[in-house]
Amino acid sequence: MSYFQEAKAHFVASHQNPINQFLHHLTNILAIAAVILLFYDWRLTLLCLIFTQVFALGGHAFFEKNEPAFRKYPGITILASLSWSFEHWFGLRQLWTYFNRKPASR
Repeated sequence: MSYFQEAKAHFVASHQNPINQFLHHLTNILAIAAVILLFYDWRLTLLCLIFTQVFALGGHAFFEKNEPAFRKYPGITILASLSWSFEHWFGLRQLWTYFNRKPASR
């Protein structure tokens, strides 16, 4: 298993509460918006980045009651989080499961 796969597995295991999952999807949307807004107004970028931290850390403190995955896998967790959100947003996980299922044996 690669380092990225380990980090992503740890990330998924650390985000089981549905409210925390929603908050993390929201933080990923805000992070993408922050990059786009950087070309418009740096203050909006800063605001988005502050809200990403409030939502992510709040989700762990109040709903998940565990440490953020970033503590164990700093840096790469951002990519694991974005990958996880893209899989859910676009249904890639369902497609992956469908095409990798084992045929029924007779």
